[in-house]
Amino acid sequence: MKQSLLMEKYPVFDLEIAKTETSHASVDDIITALKGKIDAHPQVAFIAVFDHYSHTVSIDGPIDPAIQQAKNIVFCFGLKLPNPHVLAVRPRSIGVADMGDHFHITFMEPPMPVATVAMEQWCKELADQPIG
Repeated sequence: MKQSLLMEKYPVFDLEIAKTETSHASVDDIITALKGKIDAHPQVAFIAVFDHYSHTVSIDGPIDPAIQQAKNIVFCFGLKLPNPHVLAVRPRSIGVADMGDHFHITFMEPPMPVATVAMEQWCKELADQPIG
């Protein structure tokens, strides 16, 4: 998993998983696996799945030709609500793109370390096939 700054200000995590390294055959399979992790976590609430690819097609927006499908799973780790400012950084999402020979998984770093650790683990567990 790589960490970088998107547009020089947004801390994001990215993971590329070759299709030979996962038992998941599609974006929908990966979203289903992630939803299982979300549903199993007692402090996380599932919100929605957003089909970013279909939305962009519907508004005639440009799409990188390498992207064959792209969806976000949206959820919230909101363990507390200490002030109204935290609403700006909630909810969370994990993006999943089919890039042909691999999946690109990405999320913006949450402000809570416990959420970062869980999301990173969920993503890494998608690479469930031995390499070689």
